[in-house]
This record gives sequence, C-alpha cells and structure tokens, in this order.
Amino acid sequence: MRTPWIHLVAPLFAIALVASFPRQVSAHCEIPCGIYGDDTRFSAMAEDVKTIEKSMTIINELGAEPGKNVNQLVRWVNNKEKHADHIREIVTQYFLTQRIKVPAEGDATARQAYLEKLSLLHQMMVSAMKCKQTTDLANPNKLHDLLHAFKKAYTGK
Repeated sequence: MRTPWIHLVAPLFAIALVASFPRQVSAHCEIPCGIYGDDTRFSAMAEDVKTIEKSMTIINELGAEPGKNVNQLVRWVNNKEKHADHIREIVTQYFLTQRIKVPAEGDATARQAYLEKLSLLHQMMVSAMKCKQTTDLANPNKLHDLLHAFKKAYTGK
C-alpha cells in the first residue's frame, strides 16, 4: 500500500513554515507597548557605564603584558564596546525616538527643556563613542555625570 501524498508533503510544509519564522527577537520593538520603563533604562545604562569603566581598568592592567594577555584583552575590549553600543542604542531607540517629544509651538519653557535633553543625549552618545575609542577613564566618568544630568532633566528629580 502506498503512503498518501499528504503524509509526505505535510511534514515538509511544517518544516518550511517553522524555518520561515525569525530566529532573533529584538529586545525592544519600538511600538508603544508600555512594557519597558524609564527606570529600567536608566538602571541598564548605569550598569553599562560601570562595566565600561571596569573593562577599561582591566584593559589597562592587561596592557602591561599584551603578548601574554592578548586573548583577555580582546575579550575586554569587545565587552567595553558592547556596553557603549548598548548605551547608544537606548539613547537613540528608546529616548530619542520614543520618549522625548517635540514641544508645542510657542511654549518657550518646554522648548528649552527639550533642547537641554537633546543636548545631554547627544553628549552621552559622543561620550559612549569615546569610550569605544580609548581606555581613558575620564570618558566613562563623564558619561556617568551626563547620565545623571539627563535623568534629572528628564524626570525633574
């Protein structure tokens, strides 16, 4: 007795269907779902700054004997860059595109607050970039201060 064709085609169809689903799920979908909170983003960025600072400290220590420590140096540099990129992602994809709103026309006070927030976010992105470029601990220190200044401007606290 022959196997009906549906028994052969159905499993192939199921495999093709499953294979067509995306394999990576983004941490933030950029729709106003309300799941992600500001406090969580601030905590994540503060943790990123601490991680960048620790990475730089260890890179500087391991740099005394680069040949011996090349693998660890590469890992800490990658770690530092990953966390700097995470800050820039939160700044752009969360705050700039979703949370910071353009003020109403003619509202000078709101416009000034808006410009202050934009300036601080821009400075944070530049500082995060400088964290990627160097191991100068002045950069994560500045990023830390900018994060706190932005949080104060953003929350009013």
